[in-house]
Amino acid sequence: MAATPQNTERSTVAGGAKRSRSMPSRVVPPIELPSSVDELARAAAAQLGWNGIVLPETTILGRKVCVVAKLRTDVHAERIAMGAGPVADRATVDTWTWPELAGTAPAPAAEIVGVLAVARHWRTAMASAVPFARYGEAAMVLPSPAVLTEDYVGNCLPRARAYGLGIVTADPNSVVDLDLEGRTERVVLAEDPVSRLVNELVYDHLLRTAEAPASLD
Repeated sequence: MAATPQNTERSTVAGGAKRSRSMPSRVVPPIELPSSVDELARAAAAQLGWNGIVLPETTILGRKVCVVAKLRTDVHAERIAMGAGPVADRATVDTWTWPELAGTAPAPAAEIVGVLAVARHWRTAMASAVPFARYGEAAMVLPSPAVLTEDYVGNCLPRARAYGLGIVTADPNSVVDLDLEGRTERVVLAEDPVSRLVNELVYDHLLRTAEAPASLD
């Protein structure tokens, strides 16, 4: 008697599916930054003409950014005399904009020249830079391969123009180039609790940063 045939169709399909799942997919290597974030930030600040101390990357308002700033030495000296160092407590800084306390609040001791967001992809950089563009100059620093895409042209550039963001690119040899100038005529918000807090955090960062050679004149 002949043996009963097994369900060869199911086994063949299953085997084929198994073999198809095991086939390696094409892996696209991620775009990498050509050098460190701080090095690219210094080069970008020079390209943009931002004069000040390029502070090491830090997290402000939940965003990783490099701030270019200057210390207002006269205000700093006055605050030292008053014993009023940097204040990082948001609740305290919030009270400084109250009408009844505005006259007693310490003056901002940092001059923020601009804020840079260095990232491998424009969406990451834009998410970090936009909150600061409401108060002053802000720009993104991207590796040059990241801007050679339809996504960059069709989605990034229109948004960057709308927010007034500058864009600096860095090629594989870390040579930077200005791809988009920031819009200087945009509406900038007046001083508020957020901007005062940012100024205090930058003031503290300035005092903690010992890398004077990072200054751009």
